[in-house]
Amino acid sequence: MYTKSCTLSLMRQHRYTIHLKWAGNLGVGTQSYKAYSRDFEVRAPGKPVFQGSADPAFRGSTEKYNPEEMLVAALSSCHKLWYLHLCAEAGITVTAYEDDASGLMAETKDGGGHFEWVRLQPKVSILESSALAQAQALHDRAHSLCFIANSCNFPVHCEPVILLADEQGS
Repeated sequence: MYTKSCTLSLMRQHRYTIHLKWAGNLGVGTQSYKAYSRDFEVRAPGKPVFQGSADPAFRGSTEKYNPEEMLVAALSSCHKLWYLHLCAEAGITVTAYEDDASGLMAETKDGGGHFEWVRLQPKVSILESSALAQAQALHDRAHSLCFIANSCNFPVHCEPVILLADEQGS
C-alpha cells in the first residue's frame, strides 16, 4: 500500500478526541431510511455537549448544526484565529471581525459528494489607518497558516474587507 509521506518538518503534534453518540434511534433503529433521526451529540472533556444532525436535505434537523456547516465554521474560525494572531504580532489593532462564510457541496451520482469550494468573507475593523494595506495582506498569510484550510482538497477563497474602526462604528 502506498502512502503519501509528508516532507514538512513537524515540531509538535496535537491530538484531538471527541465522543460522538448517535441520538436518533426512534425505537426501531435503522430498519428503514425514514425510521431514524440523524441527530447526534458531540462531547469533549470539560466542554458543553454539542447537538448536531444531518443537513435537512438528508432528513436532518433544521435546528441543529450539520457537518457541512461545521466544516465551513471550522475554516472560518481557524482563519480568524490566525489573522488575529498575526495582527497582534504586527501591532495592528483589530476592533471587530465578522465573516459571512459559505461553501458549495456537490452530490455525486453514487450518492456521495464533496465540497467544490468555500468562500470566506471577513469584514475587519482596525484602528490604524496607516496599516490598511498590511492588514489586507495578512489575510494571505493567515490563509497559508490555517490548519483546516491546509487539510482541505478543495479551494478556500478569502475575500476580506478592511475598514477603519470609525467607519464601522466599532
